[in-house]
Amino acid sequence: MSIPNPPAPPPAKIYSAVLTQSRRITPSASREEVRHLVFRTGDLSFGGVPGNCIRVLAPGQYGNRHHARLYSVMDLERRADEIEFAICVRRCSYIDEFNGEEYKGVASNYLCDLRPDDALEFAGPVGYPFVIPEDKGADILMLGMGTGIAPFRTLIRQIYEQVGGWKGRVRLFYGARSPLEMLYMNDENSDLANYFDQPTFKAFQAVSPKPHFDAPAALDKALEENAAEVWEMMQRRDTRVFVAGTANMLDTVEAAMGELAGSVENWTAVRARLASSGRWSELLY
Repeated sequence: MSIPNPPAPPPAKIYSAVLTQSRRITPSASREEVRHLVFRTGDLSFGGVPGNCIRVLAPGQYGNRHHARLYSVMDLERRADEIEFAICVRRCSYIDEFNGEEYKGVASNYLCDLRPDDALEFAGPVGYPFVIPEDKGADILMLGMGTGIAPFRTLIRQIYEQVGGWKGRVRLFYGARSPLEMLYMNDENSDLANYFDQPTFKAFQAVSPKPHFDAPAALDKALEENAAEVWEMMQRRDTRVFVAGTANMLDTVEAAMGELAGSVENWTAVRARLASSGRWSELLY
């Protein structure tokens, strides 16, 4: 029996958190401002875990109460009376295609301008796309650009600090405009360097060949230079592939994988096999 007017779903619970720390993680010489923000909430009912997203509810415009955007949760710690978590935010702007004027991104600028003790409203958690395999011998291939490094930083820390004894290969391919913008791998913040001595971990950096002309990061070249290992990993039955970053990076990844596979058709078949078995996951902004 159909119901002509089903009841509306209950509204999502809105949580409140307080900013405890905001630090820039790109050097001052970089034109990109990316910040690592740490929040604390006393609402223990928030069920987030590292790898989830939260829906940040920035003050709205044009009569709207909120302007919502998703951000990945990092470094979440539960204590007796509070929960502390972090997110990674890039200050964004965009050019209006009609009038050519530059406008600030609402949520990112709101977050980057927050100061310690400022309050934040958010909802969630949303999703959990990157799950660590139970088999410690499984290979993990991570492909990221920009703030897509945030969930990978969390994943790498969990693999080596919480799980431990990882025997499978962990490979990170990460693209940015320049070495200054290699998040968590630059002079301002080098957290990922803590794992370079892990025998199963390797990170491959891909920068733009012409950063001043906004040429995309050469993620495809990095994959091409390591084609033999990447393609061999793709053939293993237990390999997981995680992709995170801006939505337009997917075209670069697909084209590069098509080259590795020898044809678009071959890659399409491999990708379908990975997806159908739950071994291909994306988190695109």
